[in-house]
Amino acid sequence: MQLLFFIATGMANAQKSTPMETLKSTGYAPVNGLKMYYEIHGEGGIPLVLIHGGGSTIQSTFSKILPLLAAKRQVVAVELQAHGRTTDRDTPESFENDAADVVALLGYLKIPKADILGFSNGGTTTMVIAAHHPELVNKAVIISSNYRRDGMPPGFFEGMQKATLNDMPKVLQDAYLQVAPNKDGLKVMFRKDVDRMINFKDRPDDELRGIKAPVFILASQHDVVMLDHAIKMAQLIPGAQLTILPGTHGSVVGAAEGGDAYPLLPGITASLVEEFLNK
Repeated sequence: MQLLFFIATGMANAQKSTPMETLKSTGYAPVNGLKMYYEIHGEGGIPLVLIHGGGSTIQSTFSKILPLLAAKRQVVAVELQAHGRTTDRDTPESFENDAADVVALLGYLKIPKADILGFSNGGTTTMVIAAHHPELVNKAVIISSNYRRDGMPPGFFEGMQKATLNDMPKVLQDAYLQVAPNKDGLKVMFRKDVDRMINFKDRPDDELRGIKAPVFILASQHDVVMLDHAIKMAQLIPGAQLTILPGTHGSVVGAAEGGDAYPLLPGITASLVEEFLNK
């Protein structure tokens, strides 16, 4: 009954709020050679930082769930190197670099401690931040993410070797071009994302065991990430909470690549995240 109440409340908030209605400010932070785009939504409480997935923007990953989260707290949404409105630099993408950029942004915004929610590649970045910058992380939410190569389906990394821009979901291409109308930039982002995955190295188990902050792991029943991998992550991270919801990759947050088959899931996820953060 309590969960049904949360869902109903979330749906009502979704009808009342849009991302623009919760938006307080935007900016570009000079961090590590980037002009890093960020948005601040809502107000109150420990800030919640949102980190999008590969090939994505703030809007394509979080537009459906962001207003639900921002109705209860301040939300800081970022765009990572070469993604959306954030500039590129002459370095490959890496989870370590993304983590360092988010940490530098928190310093720029004078945020001494934050909750962090990352989706897909953003979840892996969240793990790195939680493991190596424990002083900055109050709680972490990791959604549809992996930390080892064997967490992905057979053939995933071999497929990356042959990937072309035509393999990138059109909805993500369109989302990039909507905020950064630069086809060359789209190609650079795609190639850097692909190269990151081709060169992905397993992260050590001890990195997860060393995470001190409370962690909430979510995955979809038919996710790209293998469910036994999500379970293993929850077993390695001390005290981690795990929830498996219906849907495919992106469904739980309403990301563009997840489609529209599960319209209630972002509200459910927002309620579960809010409950976790308030414990």
